[in-house]
Amino acid sequence: MKKLNLAFILFGAMTILFLTSGVLWCTESSDMLESITNVQKYNRSIHIMAMLIAGFGFLMVFVKRYGRSALTATYLLISIAIPIYILKDSLGIIGGPNPEIDRLILAEFAAASLLICAGAPLGRLKMGQYILMGLLFMPCYMINEWILLDNGFGLIPAGSFVDTGGSIVIHAFGAIFGLGVITTMTTQKELNLKIESDDTSDRFSMLGSMVLWIFWPSFCAALVAPQLVVHTGLNVILALSGATIATYFASVLLRGKIAIADIANAALAGGVAIGSICDTASLTAAFIIGIIAGSLSTFGFAVIQPKVETLLKGTDTCGVMNLHGMPGLFGGLAAIFVVDGISMGLQLTGIGLTILVASITGFAAGKLISVLGRRTEPYIDSEEFEM
Repeated sequence: MKKLNLAFILFGAMTILFLTSGVLWCTESSDMLESITNVQKYNRSIHIMAMLIAGFGFLMVFVKRYGRSALTATYLLISIAIPIYILKDSLGIIGGPNPEIDRLILAEFAAASLLICAGAPLGRLKMGQYILMGLLFMPCYMINEWILLDNGFGLIPAGSFVDTGGSIVIHAFGAIFGLGVITTMTTQKELNLKIESDDTSDRFSMLGSMVLWIFWPSFCAALVAPQLVVHTGLNVILALSGATIATYFASVLLRGKIAIADIANAALAGGVAIGSICDTASLTAAFIIGIIAGSLSTFGFAVIQPKVETLLKGTDTCGVMNLHGMPGLFGGLAAIFVVDGISMGLQLTGIGLTILVASITGFAAGKLISVLGRRTEPYIDSEEFEM
């Protein structure tokens, strides 16, 4: 009997030891998996930073005598956006707090939207006005993001609005906000002034476009589940490829010859449009969406932009509505036809709210920015830089 009791005791001890080891192993494995995932997210965040600094920065130097200003403004706007967003998220204000790595990526998304906005009045703001625009833009962006993605004001249930890669939250919002700004930050003289580029500025702009093209898959896949990263990357590459091919044919068809500005910009429209559904679309759908987005963007640059500028009495220097606005809205609408179980009403509500919030706040921001005065001459570095 004593031997039997001893056996039971040993068996019980071994069972407890085994279960305890299993729990510890599972905990350690879970922690290790989370650490690996966070490192992978960090790597993608560095890709996004390359897009912000080198991609957006060089893309906006196409204005011949405004390169120093465009690059400096890029540095300043990123340096404003990221700390403000991280502070907001750390305090848990209007959404958050998120894990540190997610916080960094979301801050980079906000910076991308701000740079998109800055492309509209580029060349017509003093450097201090870029800073003020960044300070005004960030709260507006964060409130719109909160409404669409985190059930802000109880308008859209969390998870109901489909926008994985930010077609609406990042691209459309930034572009429409920028249009609001230019309605008050374009003089009649600037409206009639031709924006000049040359061989060198166009080549640097193409360099920026190439950097954006290369790292766009990381931008869209930054926060998706690990098992969806590869599929998301393939979708983005196919969408970019479709847009690039479509841009070539559309540019030749609409202009008679290839316009390098179309190639530098509209070729990226596929990345903008696929954002909303980058993790759910099929490969075929991604390629088709890219073709449509590239065609739409090129048509915007060649045909629509002059009409919009006349209507708004404002110059969209970088054509952000053509690259980010229209393709972004198209991507948000495409989700209705691609994502199973999506709520059409909530998706349309989110898109409508974004247009409304961006338009009103952008116009108000432009009015405030104009209080700081006007440049003597637009599109030249020499007004503010040592030459």
